[in-house]
Amino acid sequence: MARRARRLGWPGVLVHEFVCFGLKQASACLFGGLMVALLVASWRWYPAHVALSRYDFLTLSALGIQIVLLATGLESREEAKVIALFHGVGTAMELFKTAVGSWTYPGPSVLHLGGVPLFTGFMYASVGSYIARAWRLFDFRFTRHPPFGATVALAVAIYVNFFSHHYLPDARWALFAALAWLFGPTWVHYRIRRVHRRMPLLLGFVLVALFIWLAENVGTYTHVWLYPAQRSGWQPVPLAKLGSWLLLMVISYVMVSAVHRRGASR
Repeated sequence: MARRARRLGWPGVLVHEFVCFGLKQASACLFGGLMVALLVASWRWYPAHVALSRYDFLTLSALGIQIVLLATGLESREEAKVIALFHGVGTAMELFKTAVGSWTYPGPSVLHLGGVPLFTGFMYASVGSYIARAWRLFDFRFTRHPPFGATVALAVAIYVNFFSHHYLPDARWALFAALAWLFGPTWVHYRIRRVHRRMPLLLGFVLVALFIWLAENVGTYTHVWLYPAQRSGWQPVPLAKLGSWLLLMVISYVMVSAVHRRGASR
């Protein structure tokens, strides 16, 4: 395919690289894509009156996917560590957010903590899985990257604000400003085939946040979870939620970068 593309000149090379880029992206999204497919399939076809609830089915299915990905080598141990770590971080936030009424899970389950089905941690972990897999598949390199300590401080501040803004003034705009100041000059260099291309890292964050927002619309449309405004009838998740997912992206990115730093220091 590459040889044929070269014979067509730069348009052929561009199309070929775009196809390769899409295939790598699909591979990076493997875990998250399977989870979204499960949300749709279980909403459409899962029996309503079986002993195993839909939420418990999703939890066991997510565990099964993890086992298969590890056994087949499609997921590395380092990527599995990211998923486990983000599962814990996401579940902790879910416990708080459901307790204060930010959203609810309307179905029953046995495998849960408080009002949070255990599969929800895997939904957060799919974000970390995507970043970890994309980092490896695209051989990420960076220029003008902020110091690691500064990124950790920003990630901690974002995570704290997800809790504290229910009781204190929301620091979201200050966090957006800090995000732009730290990562604005940063370029990520990614390799599709042989040559590294580049794009602003902030743009990458925004694009991934957009796809997470689309996946969240799928989750609420299939009644896996619901926001208060959706209880009387489904409506799209507000675009304002993109900001929340953008900030969450930073937490995911910093956690994955921490794993890469530890691996590189060995």
